[in-house]
Amino acid sequence: MPVGTNATVKAMSPDEMKDLGAEILLSNTYHLYLRPGHKIIGEVGGLHKFMKWEGPILTDSGGFQVFSLTNLRKIKDDGVEFRSHLDGSLHFLTPELVMEIQKALGSDIAMVFDECTPYPATKEYALNSLKLTTDWAKRCLDARNNPPLEKGAGGFYNEKQALFGIVQGGVYEDLRKQSAEEIIEIEFDGYAIGGLSVGEPKELMYEMINWTAPLLPNDKPRYLMGIGDLLDVLEAVSAGIDMFDCVMPTRNARNGTLFTSQGRISIKREEFKKDSGPLDPECGCYTCQNYSRSYLRHMFMSREILSMRLNTMHNIHFYLEFFRRMRESISKGEFKNFREELTPILQNNFHEM
Repeated sequence: MPVGTNATVKAMSPDEMKDLGAEILLSNTYHLYLRPGHKIIGEVGGLHKFMKWEGPILTDSGGFQVFSLTNLRKIKDDGVEFRSHLDGSLHFLTPELVMEIQKALGSDIAMVFDECTPYPATKEYALNSLKLTTDWAKRCLDARNNPPLEKGAGGFYNEKQALFGIVQGGVYEDLRKQSAEEIIEIEFDGYAIGGLSVGEPKELMYEMINWTAPLLPNDKPRYLMGIGDLLDVLEAVSAGIDMFDCVMPTRNARNGTLFTSQGRISIKREEFKKDSGPLDPECGCYTCQNYSRSYLRHMFMSREILSMRLNTMHNIHFYLEFFRRMRESISKGEFKNFREELTPILQNNFHEM
């Protein structure tokens, strides 16, 4: 799922995202609550009409964003008090308010409000975080099942909105198991694994993914939140994960880092100044079919807006094509071969720059 935090995938129009093959986008409850406000979006008919996107939308609950505020928040039993990163104003997010916001947004998939466990965290902290997440998940489901919003809260309601539960538990196997059992017992439309890629070693993250994913129901979507490194994706899909989101392709594009069949490329490098060849000769995207590495470097070094657009277009195409090929390998029963073929390529050519 390409990330459109503020109701847009940065530098891209909805029509361009559709042409690139995106089927579902992710937007963020926290950011849209602060600006422009969920009631405003609800009054114009919901997020789909507001951003002119006809496909499905998943809205993150804002739990991770509040978690990332660190010193600007206070976690309480009934919710989280925090100060806006925009203007310092004081707010209090509860499970009920989070669901009110997501109802007004009218997303197709809403996420429960969770307490994202940091790393490192003591087992005592992780257990308390788990208990809050379970309690808040129940309250989110109750709020989702209440009557539709009244007009004063935005006036828009997507009665088919699905709700996903989130498994926490830090890096403790027994707590992950406890969290999974408690969240599954509540019964949601899908299940997510949260609280990973928050600073823990990659080996430990893989251990938690492989431990937790099989605990989730086979007949419901499994979503690994906030992870998009392609090596991590291969590991997670092997464990049984179905859904991903990450800002990697778009954020890297804006910073001049592009993903190609030859590996990562930093387009700002001097060697591309006179390179008249395409960014990736094996890529069929608009950028690669029309522009040289020399031009892309010139656009980036000149800080032209077109640089962000062309780079983002390519990286999103690269990611969506990777996932398309992966789905195809799964449908043909060839995922093991796909993983074995791609793993050494990713290890050798896609390391962090």
